[in-house]
Amino acid sequence: MQVLTDEALEFVAKLHEAHAARRDELLALRKERRPLGFLAETQSVRDGEWQVAQAPQPLQDRRVEITGPTERKMTINALNSGAKVWLADLEDANTPHWDNVVQGQVNLYEAARGTIEFTSPEGKHYSLKGGPYPTIVVRPRGWHLDERNLQFGGKNAVGALVDFGLHFFHNAELGKPYYYLPKMESHLEARLWNDVFTTAQKLKGVPHGTIRATVLIETIPAAFQMEEILYELRDHASGLNAGRWDYLFSVIKYFRDAGADYVLPDRNSVTMTAPFMRAYTELLVKTCHKRGAFAMGGMAAFIPNRRDPEVTENALRKVREDKTREANDGFDGSWVAHPDLVPVCREIFDGVLGDKPNQVDKQRPEVEVTAEQLLDFKSAGGAATRAGLESAVDVGVRYIASWLGGNGAAAIHNLMEDAATAEISRSQIWQWINNKVVLDDGTQVTPEAVREVLGRVGSQVEGPHVAAAVELFEQVALSEDFVDFLTLPAYERI
Repeated sequence: MQVLTDEALEFVAKLHEAHAARRDELLALRKERRPLGFLAETQSVRDGEWQVAQAPQPLQDRRVEITGPTERKMTINALNSGAKVWLADLEDANTPHWDNVVQGQVNLYEAARGTIEFTSPEGKHYSLKGGPYPTIVVRPRGWHLDERNLQFGGKNAVGALVDFGLHFFHNAELGKPYYYLPKMESHLEARLWNDVFTTAQKLKGVPHGTIRATVLIETIPAAFQMEEILYELRDHASGLNAGRWDYLFSVIKYFRDAGADYVLPDRNSVTMTAPFMRAYTELLVKTCHKRGAFAMGGMAAFIPNRRDPEVTENALRKVREDKTREANDGFDGSWVAHPDLVPVCREIFDGVLGDKPNQVDKQRPEVEVTAEQLLDFKSAGGAATRAGLESAVDVGVRYIASWLGGNGAAAIHNLMEDAATAEISRSQIWQWINNKVVLDDGTQVTPEAVREVLGRVGSQVEGPHVAAAVELFEQVALSEDFVDFLTLPAYERI
């Protein structure tokens, strides 16, 4: 199957001609960090009577979604997992090596048609079982990432338009062009996606509204614009997802220099039961169901280890707790990162949903979330600890080394890590340094202290990309100016 045909590239070029300039304008607007709150100028949207378009049948039951990159073997395993949806990730779980970008589109093409198979170098053969197979929902790159291997008008292509454009061009005819949209910061960015969808459908002669999109609410500005985001995409919207790890990264990034009240403790101590995180998820469920959209739960990072029963038992317990909370709160489904966790998530949502495909009818009129609750980061409790610092450096270096090597989804210390957790690690260290945070052992977090830990981690971790990972982590954690996304300088190294 050929991905980069003249016709496909012409299609992507037309998307760029129509929308790339607006993408650049919206990225520039992100640099204006204004006080956060619910927008006065969109009050009429929040007060209005409107609903998103009714979901097509393949998206009405999403009780368990498995996520992962579009690598060939993992694609087959995801399709055989028994999940209702496969989030085919071209974003945070994928290193954008050009081969990954192109081969991912080939794998998606064959997956959509049920023809994908794979034989490993060791001779093990992977193929699709009897089904039913998950509905495929593709996550393209965020607006901020470029694609240097394609140029239009003398400028690098927009990664999001490349990922979406190639997939839609080759698969729209099957009638299930479904997408997850990451890292948006405003309803204006949602409006741009809606415009892209409208253009793409016209170019391909596909009925308006065929595309359906679920938006990840994973930035703190977007948390104040959930209704507006759904409204902008209402003809194409399927739901919202609580993207917890990127959300924490966004909180740290947005308030990195705002003072002690905005300093978060160790990543692992900020749980989904922290009051400010509860406010975020409760508001998401209420908003979605009010507008007829699906509320999707986030990723529990714990993964089983088939060779270690104790690790597996702990992972199953943690995942069960997480999914039980989400199902009882009114979420319509949730994410897992490993096939062995599909039955756990399914069982819990089965127990709440019964024969219903979702629980959109579970309205939450009792939920009233204020801006102050969303911004009450002191409610997280916890502390900044020496163990937390060492873990942040260790996870950050290990993940970046994996990413540079072409693997964007890495199992590290029995947790499934992607770019979001590495972003938390390095941004938290930046915040601790610049706010002169003192750890539980009495030492202040300084660049020198971080470099000392980096030296030890670099000597203990093995692999061809570790030295580069240490150097890059130091750059994004210790630089005077905060780097918006570590994947930007990382992309220059692959």
